[in-house]
Amino acid sequence: MSTAIHLAFTEIWRNRGRYLLFSGVVALITVLILFISALGEGLGSGNREYLEKLNGELIVYEDTARLSIPSSRLDCTKRSVIRSVEGVEDVGTVGFASVSVLSSNLMVEMMMGGYADVSFIGVEPGKPGEPPVLAGRGLLRRGADEALIDRSVASVAGREVGDRLTVRSAQANEDQFYELTVVGITDSRKYGIRSSVFVPLLTWDKIRPQSLIGGGSGTPACSVAVVKLEDPTQMERMAELLRVRVDGIEAVDRQTAYENVPGYTEQQSTLATQNAFALLIGMLVIGGFFQIQTLQKVPQIGMLKAIGTPNAIVALANVIQIVTITTVGILLGSLVTFGLALIFPPNIPLVFDLESGWTAVLTIFSIGPIGGLVSIRYSLRVEPLTALGLGS
Repeated sequence: MSTAIHLAFTEIWRNRGRYLLFSGVVALITVLILFISALGEGLGSGNREYLEKLNGELIVYEDTARLSIPSSRLDCTKRSVIRSVEGVEDVGTVGFASVSVLSSNLMVEMMMGGYADVSFIGVEPGKPGEPPVLAGRGLLRRGADEALIDRSVASVAGREVGDRLTVRSAQANEDQFYELTVVGITDSRKYGIRSSVFVPLLTWDKIRPQSLIGGGSGTPACSVAVVKLEDPTQMERMAELLRVRVDGIEAVDRQTAYENVPGYTEQQSTLATQNAFALLIGMLVIGGFFQIQTLQKVPQIGMLKAIGTPNAIVALANVIQIVTITTVGILLGSLVTFGLALIFPPNIPLVFDLESGWTAVLTIFSIGPIGGLVSIRYSLRVEPLTALGLGS
């Protein structure tokens, strides 16, 4: 063991420039894979965050919407029918739209004319669908000009509890502006890869983009309903019971709901494929480098074998070199990634999740020895006399 360590680190030190350069290549591969992983987590979280954190077990759609929230137009009067089904604890209707809010962020002002796009979500105060409040208070009245904002909006728009929030919405092909009072701040609740602003349902119906100015009515057209169950373990049975008892609806759990967000599955599949190809390229690059190294030192390997060094020592020395260079590259790449993450603006959907980050790092670490297997196998097949030019 000590002989293998000595051989491995002696060669690394004597060729430190070459090995350091290759550690830099491994670092770049690490940065690429970590950023793809963070982008996948960020985009996925941006699409599912609000639905994933809902304070209800089932989401009810219009049955013809095929689990598409943009296509669902649920009759809000069905809330009372759903609530009457045994096993249902509470129901809240939710509406989804997109608007822009005035921002004090300099980057937003330069790139987007001072307005940042947000998901505009109408909820019923005190009902499932309204997020918990971290600062301030929740919504009180269905038609009040007040809003809950998630912490991303608070950061980008520069608003705190008690401030006024300017909302821009398209009404009959014209931009209309509305003033809302920020009464509370919630945690991150992104939907549609956008931060979210929550308002009472009647206020949402009045402000949301529509073809006619003042097109909102006393009975808004909701997108979905969020159902809280008395027994959350009975989701499948309750979903089927709701479909039987209430006409024109489809009920699913939260995971099924966010997996059917338009583009979510395709987006995650694309990023997973990119990650897989990046790992494959990394394995081929590492394997190619160590194969070239092995070819260049065939005489030295032949000399070691000629003086009685067993194959196990030669193989172990190669493994130690591969692990060392890969580890140094991963550490450098992780440090670079951490530094870049600190300077990226908050509107870029990158989420460096600890679990996915460790998974990515361990995967990169494993591709080093896998990529170097060819070079190890070749070094074991080196014949001493042939390597030294003495063979027949």
